[in-house]
Amino acid sequence: MLSCSKDRMDDKVKTFSKFGDTGKGGITRLSLSPEALDAREEFCKRCRALGMDIKTDDMANIYATIPGELDLPAIMAGSHLDSVRQGGNYDGVLGVLTALEAVETIITEKISHKHPITVIVWTNEEGARFEPAMMSSGVICGKFDKDLMLASKDLDGVTFKEALEASGYMGKVENRMTPDKYRALVELHVEQGPVLENEKVDIGVVEGVCGMINYEFTFIGQADHAGTTPMKYRKDALYAATKTILYLHEELDKLDGKLVYTTGKISAHPNIHTVIPDIVKFTLDARHQDAEVIKQVLEIIKAIPKIVEKCEASYEKAWARNTVEFNSEFVNYVENSAKEYGYTAKRMYSGPGHDAQFVTDIIPSTMIFVPSENGHSHCEKEFTPIDNCLKGANVLLQTILDIDKN
Repeated sequence: MLSCSKDRMDDKVKTFSKFGDTGKGGITRLSLSPEALDAREEFCKRCRALGMDIKTDDMANIYATIPGELDLPAIMAGSHLDSVRQGGNYDGVLGVLTALEAVETIITEKISHKHPITVIVWTNEEGARFEPAMMSSGVICGKFDKDLMLASKDLDGVTFKEALEASGYMGKVENRMTPDKYRALVELHVEQGPVLENEKVDIGVVEGVCGMINYEFTFIGQADHAGTTPMKYRKDALYAATKTILYLHEELDKLDGKLVYTTGKISAHPNIHTVIPDIVKFTLDARHQDAEVIKQVLEIIKAIPKIVEKCEASYEKAWARNTVEFNSEFVNYVENSAKEYGYTAKRMYSGPGHDAQFVTDIIPSTMIFVPSENGHSHCEKEFTPIDNCLKGANVLLQTILDIDKN
């Protein structure tokens, strides 16, 4: 079997970990920041050294391409180079580096291929500097309004448009990924969870991205003095909220074991230790690949009474997404490639969102997961051993070649 180079793979990971290095094992490399632009320049330098043709579109997505033997649509692989604050050295960037390594292997080993092969770098996938996440793939796939995205501001008041124009990477609209120019997308990513490592599995065969709902709950009570109001007279909005959170946990735990849910954001007003809270809000994020399970979650939410512990209770949908299914043929290629290398593999769905979930609506796509040590991600402890990186690169390489051949 063909194999990518472990030494080259290791060099790529170590080199790119320098851009935005926090000194604590991770990176802060916000989209279009100086650190991100340095990483982009290193990427383009390596692509030019391989003789790749580089183009950028109007959202600063980078397309680095080697020609194929025939005039056919290109096969894409890649991910993103930006990170969250104090993030890790694998989320996103490993998808770019394994794609680059696969292409370098094709070039150095003179592997025959009919289709052009493109390594893509998506702009502002994380949404950590400019909201929302997956911004640029969302724009070119018709999910987001471009003008609204250009107006998005970072914490310093800089708009995405201003950062885009200053970056030197804003290209032409006609360079965008379109179905007539591209045949497929394969995105490798770290799992960002503990399943593959705990089950001692080498490769995650990603069938799709889980559907999800996000609701905000509001509880309105009465603010009163904490020292003079007897307990039986209180309308404590925080107490009502915590009772509801407990109810949600108890009921949701009765559903399918693959359901994951989180109360990740909570606010209490007036947030003073001597005042009974009068307005409390919290969010619920629930994810599952089966739409019927999501419906069951909604029924549990709808069963919350309008009055909880003498406080008014209400809820409102913040946003949602349907489950995305990847191209079944490509999913099979990933699974078969892993087996050909003798790697263990597991079919699974992604909980987090990825650019591939937008792209698959217009171009057949799939994803490959590699393990995350202890399940850590979006933090400085994020780590994937180089042997696992190499296994992912090999499966990516073979999947690209299978798509090219078939």
